[in-house]
Amino acid sequence: MIKFDRFTLENGLTVLFHQDKTSPIVAMNILYNVGARDENPELTGFAHLFEHLMFGGSANIPKYDVPLEKVGGENNAFTNNDFTNYYLTVPVENIETAFWLESDRMLNLAFSEKSLEVQRKVVIEEYKQRYLNQPYGDIWLLLRPLIFKVHPYRWATIGKDIEHIEKATMEDVKDFYTRFYNPTNAILSIVGDLTLDYVKELCIKWFEPIEGGKPYHRSLPVEPPQSEPNFLEVERDVPVNALYKIYRMCSRLDADYHATDLLSDVLSNGNSSRLHLELHKKKGLFSQISAFISGDLEPGFFVVAGYLNDGVDMKEADETITAELNKLITSGVEEEELQKVKNKVEANLIYSEISGLDKAMNLGYFELLGDAEMANNEIDKYLKVEVSDIIRVASKLFDPANSTTLYYRAKSQDTQNN
Repeated sequence: MIKFDRFTLENGLTVLFHQDKTSPIVAMNILYNVGARDENPELTGFAHLFEHLMFGGSANIPKYDVPLEKVGGENNAFTNNDFTNYYLTVPVENIETAFWLESDRMLNLAFSEKSLEVQRKVVIEEYKQRYLNQPYGDIWLLLRPLIFKVHPYRWATIGKDIEHIEKATMEDVKDFYTRFYNPTNAILSIVGDLTLDYVKELCIKWFEPIEGGKPYHRSLPVEPPQSEPNFLEVERDVPVNALYKIYRMCSRLDADYHATDLLSDVLSNGNSSRLHLELHKKKGLFSQISAFISGDLEPGFFVVAGYLNDGVDMKEADETITAELNKLITSGVEEEELQKVKNKVEANLIYSEISGLDKAMNLGYFELLGDAEMANNEIDKYLKVEVSDIIRVASKLFDPANSTTLYYRAKSQDTQNN
């Protein structure tokens, strides 16, 4: 249970505070309600670009990391399709440095042609290293536009086309910052051995003078229901064949989300899970196989992915996965089997309430979903899932017409030699 206080500054910034007297370290998390889904389809990759730009210096602080490191702090950030998250930890006696740093880059990021060029090159290099020159790196660049036809989930956070970052102008960048990096579009979470009055005092001092900005009203195209299977086969210079089967699933706030998440665990969480036992240990088709969900805020996808053992026919492996999914629907799931994965989820959620930083992140994330209090109800939602819910969700999810399949073949030795 995370007890917290919530207040809103005059400029619209939402603040969440949890007093934690167990640690001398304070965690600060700022979640900006902007992800790759909010980008112009002709200017993608901007949310990720800003993850880099935000560390490039602001109006009064040339280098973000230097003053934070001097007071014993650490920081990082991540971007996904739904939101962008910046976080730091700092000794409690130096908490005001954290307020100074974060408020300054929310107030006025130091845009210069030089900083833009530096970060542009960093992102382009990352694109080449992680997506083009790394084995299996382009899988999601291939899969996303297959799964989604109109929704902006059809491109990865790195962008739909790296040319969008290469050609980004200073005007484009400033416009993105003005629209999304402002108090009305942010959630500030603080966890540490502080008092509520002191946190309010610091928030009013450092953040309230910042202009609120215009409220952002998201209006994204709705992905139509999938009516037929998607299929793609490619050949790449990789060590072994890989097989991906994707099924469109519900949104994060849907009543079936927790059952869908537990379904993925029944299939592949641990050495006693179904896919590991049947397709890896018993049949020897895969050297590695897993099932997981994207966890997107809007309707996302359920993934079954595996690396095939040498000599295994791709179509046979595909059919065996489908058979295993159908067996779950027809034969059901044992109560003990479901309870085992529930126990793992419960343990993970309890563990996530130990670290101050994890608590700060959880508060911000669930506030974005609608109410930070939801963080305290997650365990109950998983524990209430019944076997009948798992079967019902699986029956709907694993419809062949709802599938996207990728055969990712390794080039033959003869092809590579040529």
